[in-house]
Amino acid sequence: MAGGGAAPPPKQEEMHPHPVRDQLPSVSHSYCITSPPPWPEAIILGFQHFIVMLGTSVIIPSALVPQMGGGNSEKARVIQTLLFVAGINTLCQSFFGTRLPAVMGGSYTVVAPTISIILASRYSNETDPHQKFLRTMRGTQGAFIIASTIQIILGFSGLWRNVVRLLSPLSAAPLIALAGFGLYELGFPGVTKCVEIGLPEIILLVIFSQYLPHAIHTGKPVFDRFAVIFTVSIVWMYAYILTVSGAYNKAPTKTQVHCRVDRSGLIGGASWISVPYPFQWGAPTFDAGECFAMMMASFVALVESTGTLIAVSRYASATMIPPSILGRGIGWQGIGTLLGAFFGTANGTAVSVENAGLLALTHVGSRRVVQVSAGFMIFFSVLGKFGAIFASIPMPIFAALYCIFFAYVGACGLSFLQFCNLNSFRTKFIMGFSIFMGLSVPQYFNEYTSVAGYGPVHTGARWFNDMVNVPFSSKPFVAVLVAYFLDNTVHRRDNAVRKDRGYHWWDKFRSFKTDTRSEEFYSLPFNLNKFFPSV
Repeated sequence: MAGGGAAPPPKQEEMHPHPVRDQLPSVSHSYCITSPPPWPEAIILGFQHFIVMLGTSVIIPSALVPQMGGGNSEKARVIQTLLFVAGINTLCQSFFGTRLPAVMGGSYTVVAPTISIILASRYSNETDPHQKFLRTMRGTQGAFIIASTIQIILGFSGLWRNVVRLLSPLSAAPLIALAGFGLYELGFPGVTKCVEIGLPEIILLVIFSQYLPHAIHTGKPVFDRFAVIFTVSIVWMYAYILTVSGAYNKAPTKTQVHCRVDRSGLIGGASWISVPYPFQWGAPTFDAGECFAMMMASFVALVESTGTLIAVSRYASATMIPPSILGRGIGWQGIGTLLGAFFGTANGTAVSVENAGLLALTHVGSRRVVQVSAGFMIFFSVLGKFGAIFASIPMPIFAALYCIFFAYVGACGLSFLQFCNLNSFRTKFIMGFSIFMGLSVPQYFNEYTSVAGYGPVHTGARWFNDMVNVPFSSKPFVAVLVAYFLDNTVHRRDNAVRKDRGYHWWDKFRSFKTDTRSEEFYSLPFNLNKFFPSV
């Protein structure tokens, strides 16, 4: 080259990887667990949580009550009862359980064994629909009373704490990921049942939460923080206009049920004022086989709620939950299931996945907001007509919300891979194999059931069939079962592997008092730690 000497190599930009964070800074700069927003804002945000959890509270009774023989009146009353119990359980969990902003709602996992109770032969000869409803309701109450004991015992005895101690970021990632992504059947398939309502809700929610905050600067986060209220109000009004204008007058009955705002039957069936009370349907009845099946379903719900609680702690900008706190929360979940059995909700209790996703959307992880939402649940469950108005929101709107919120929870699970060594083939194998099996095995069980009308395990004992078919139909359960076993058996004692699986990042949270932030986030109020020890 002219001038002699070689030209210096082009200067390359130095790459800095994103640092690992045990808390989300974007939430801590807003409202985290211990920094509540002002009361007016907290009330609006709490109402938003109430609207989101209505979906599950309506979907499950709407599917079960007609099969039990109940009409619109019974369906409205069961929804009111479910809301009432959910409000009490949410308050208990936020005050005495994990003390996270976790909304406690219904559980999809226990629907299958509940249907088995409804289809039991001892109810088939009942000709009066109302009497059949009462008898099957009392049968579910007895099963849930027994099933709640497994959550109470595992939680408060410390057994579940010992199990969770061996959970690493690598084995937690597929559990949390499929707790969100695994509910895809409730997302877009529900939107397409009335696409002219569901699709605008998805589009508007994305615009309000992701684009408008950057296009319109208001000084305070408004559009993203209250996106659910804005978009649901707009689309609900749009659905009302379509209904009153006669757009669905000649549509098929199935289309009218999903699209019209006046076809739920809840407003007409609900009473003006009704206070749910224990054993309002009569004395519970017990069947040993059904109790065993429901106990297994309750255990699966326990596992799924563990993953959702970890996601809630992440989106509330808390640290990883100490195992003792997780055990305490599961124990209170069991008490919630017991309360639901006493009041007669025909359903168990679990941490609401959709409300965990709402924490991510709003960036508000305040405990006060969730407690306000619990107040709305109790208030509107007592004033039945007013609560039924909101519960009559078309289901495709809720399905559209699920597309966003379930995705947020699934993404939270993947975010725990930041603690792991993604260049390790061990990490790749455990992560990939567990997620694949978590999707593939339940798919086989569900396809088999849809074709044959019963699960792959089909014996003369329906309760035994449910004990096997229900857990292997749960995507998070299968995924964490595979990941947990492999992560704790494949080269576990190797020091390099310990870092690859991210276990060392959670060392300081294994004991409640090792990190001072645990005391701040999870300590019980009013000096109750002496009654409910955290360690």
